[in-house]
Amino acid sequence: MEIIHHGGKETVTGSCHEFRSNGQAVLIDCGLFQGADTRPLDIEFDTKALGALLFTHTHIDHIGRLPWLLANGFNKPIYCTAATAELIPLMLEDSLKLQLGLKYKQAQRVLNRIRKLLVAKEYNQWFPIDVQQPDGLYARFQPAGHILGSAYIELQLPNQEVVVFSGDLGPSNTPLLPDPVSPERADYLLIETTYGDNKHEEIASRAARLKAIIDRSLQDGGSILIPAFSVGRTQELLFDIEQLIHDHDIDIRLPIILDSPMAQKVTRSYRRFKSLWGQEAKQRLQAHRHPLAFDQCITVEDHRTHQRLVNRLKSTGEPALVVAASGMCQGGRIMDYLKALLPDQRTDVILAGYQAEGTLGRAIQSGDKQVRIDDEYVEVNAHIHTMSGYSAHADKTDLLRFVEGIDPKPKQVHLIHGEPQTQAYFAQELKQRGYLVK
Repeated sequence: MEIIHHGGKETVTGSCHEFRSNGQAVLIDCGLFQGADTRPLDIEFDTKALGALLFTHTHIDHIGRLPWLLANGFNKPIYCTAATAELIPLMLEDSLKLQLGLKYKQAQRVLNRIRKLLVAKEYNQWFPIDVQQPDGLYARFQPAGHILGSAYIELQLPNQEVVVFSGDLGPSNTPLLPDPVSPERADYLLIETTYGDNKHEEIASRAARLKAIIDRSLQDGGSILIPAFSVGRTQELLFDIEQLIHDHDIDIRLPIILDSPMAQKVTRSYRRFKSLWGQEAKQRLQAHRHPLAFDQCITVEDHRTHQRLVNRLKSTGEPALVVAASGMCQGGRIMDYLKALLPDQRTDVILAGYQAEGTLGRAIQSGDKQVRIDDEYVEVNAHIHTMSGYSAHADKTDLLRFVEGIDPKPKQVHLIHGEPQTQAYFAQELKQRGYLVK
């Protein structure tokens, strides 16, 4: 057995792990490098021996280098869950246009090639990596609770040992998706450590904090800007906002603006896959409520309307809550809002997810009073809030619960998808509990 990390080992971006055993090889994720991780996107490792690619979920730091993998000659099955198979082309379409400069028809040719390779698998069902090798490597997807369709991957070796790749694990007690459950067995565990040294604020308190910021905005004016990933964070935010509206805790005068065509498409996918929702979300549906499609939510389709809205909010200072991608403020429509409204002290910016080193989001979160956007320096006078309760990642407590739920203990635990100081802290936590950490 051999594991080679092509990305995402001591960083939180570029996840890409190669697993080799008994003459078979598979790739787990093939993600984009972001922020301070400036390695070339070209695939610089040999792909000829790979029998398949398995995706844990559709965030761009886990799927973004797929076009480069195809350009390198990869033409094998891409296994993932059904929801992930639906979301992959949506998530990659913008990437093909922006990063590779492909026109619509060119992008569609690449996406059609990807669709032909995608093989959707149900949760909790073993399948052979190669049907011609029934005595070889098997895989199984299990719910990870991170975003719609996300999974951790179990690989079963011919000797019946099980290797688990966690992908990104979700936090506990989120209302929209079920909590991840520890695997029955994991002889070798590779686990993400994004927040391995942190504890999130309680999920139950996040809506109260959001309401307090909204109340101040209504009283003093100014926009509330929430940079959010199109998959996961946006839907959690809409879910909480619908609850505040239902409880009459948000003034009906406040427009809720979803300015992200991608997020709108993804939200429709969330609505199609209601069977994957958590119990609380299903109860709202049974009560004839629409937690991801409420009347007060205004969607912005075209760029001209987007630009008019940015200019209006800048000139009037009227209150509004804007949710727009990208979550780390590295492109997308949120950039126009930040450029226009960061200098206004009435503006609130809510950072609701992890901000990787080297991103604009990290600079804003760190308290920089001046940031660079579109080659211009922009003053930061806005109020900056970090709300970890909206993180789609498990925190230290959740990660430890996941590991300790595996009985018997793994022979080895390998830490991935985290910054070095975070991994060092989490490794110490595990060693104190008697785990062998590699």
